[in-house]
Amino acid sequence: MTDEYTALLMFASMMVLLATGQRVFAAIGFVASGMVLMLYGTGGIELPFSQAFKLFNWFPMLTLPLFIYMGYILSESGIAEDLYRMLHVWFGRMAGGLAIGTILLMVIISAMNGLSVAGMAIGATIALPEMLRRGYDKILITGVVQGGSSLGILVPPSVVLVLYGMIAREPVSQLWLAGVFPGLLMATFFGIYIWLRCKFQPHLAPTLSEEDLAMPLRDKLRLLRFGILPFLIFFTMTGLFVMGITSLVESSAVGATGATLAAIAKGRMSFRLLHETARKTLGISCMFLWLILAALAFGAVFDGLGAARAIESLFISDWELSPWQVIVMMQISFIVMGMFLDDTAMLVIVAPLYVPLVKLLDLGFDNQLIWFGILYTMTCQIAYITPPFGYNLFLMRSLAPPEIKLMDIYRSIWPFVLMMGATIALVMIFPQLALWLPETLNVR
Repeated sequence: MTDEYTALLMFASMMVLLATGQRVFAAIGFVASGMVLMLYGTGGIELPFSQAFKLFNWFPMLTLPLFIYMGYILSESGIAEDLYRMLHVWFGRMAGGLAIGTILLMVIISAMNGLSVAGMAIGATIALPEMLRRGYDKILITGVVQGGSSLGILVPPSVVLVLYGMIAREPVSQLWLAGVFPGLLMATFFGIYIWLRCKFQPHLAPTLSEEDLAMPLRDKLRLLRFGILPFLIFFTMTGLFVMGITSLVESSAVGATGATLAAIAKGRMSFRLLHETARKTLGISCMFLWLILAALAFGAVFDGLGAARAIESLFISDWELSPWQVIVMMQISFIVMGMFLDDTAMLVIVAPLYVPLVKLLDLGFDNQLIWFGILYTMTCQIAYITPPFGYNLFLMRSLAPPEIKLMDIYRSIWPFVLMMGATIALVMIFPQLALWLPETLNVR
């Protein structure tokens, strides 16, 4: 059997095991270990086994549990809920102001957490009932919460970009900086869309109640204190990192320490809070580590067979596709897979195929793997909210009030999918939207 057919057998075996409902890390790791034993005998087992030591020797991996902990402790302690109250009052006078404030809240939560799960939980349990109570259209605000929460995997510190950096062996700091402008651009598109739609259809988003409108300026200024701690944590963490005072791992420790001190300062730290935060942090961190380990093992065997060179030969020599046509095909495959898989499963499946190939393509600019990581992450955002199996769709259904039905959730996401697609197209046409900041700051 040729190496090309062996690589095809590996990929097909992995897909069959995934289709049976096996855990993603178990299916991928089993195929990698089984194939290396079949090809090289017992001595070859060191090939996937050595990936564990590579993983645990990669220092930036420490950022993963620290940022997850930071996000959960801010969420569980109610600090994010206080922040929403502040945004509600200060944005309530403008058309769709509360929905726009929710998008801003999601950006802030994304910057504090790095996962879409926390933003979705806060948006669905706090923002959604509050906007429904004030007469906002349920389809509009359901889309707002889903679209806004998806920003968590693009705006730094993005956990998905940490995973991509581990597998692609690219600096996480560069990936985070590359996600800043695309993430803010997407959030801006969301805000403009909400404002325009509510301006021309005011019945979708009533303004503040008379009670809130009559709130004295002194009380409104007092509400600003709810934003002090979250903003202080974020700007301290990122500011020290950008200025070169702290490393990536040290910045994550600053964020985690700041979140803990904030919960103590608010008088909300308790053993129950700490236990719940630690339990959730451990569970998600371990899940990610198993996935990364399986992906690295699979990639080592897969790349050792020369699969990347075979795919390059198929796309470019046999099919005579241009490098940009290859990239478009990759994006289409992400969208299709995203309808059935979550972002981490997509990453560990396609990384052994696509990352080496992107490295070989001549796209006419440097840092192609950094740029491709942002494209992948933005496509994951679409996958999160695309039927039939978008992860956020079902999470929203489980958390949303009973008056919001599954069909309402499906109807709500299409404007945001189109805006995400437009942002992806802009980043493909103008790569410097993602690459200018990391190339300018050159932080490692």
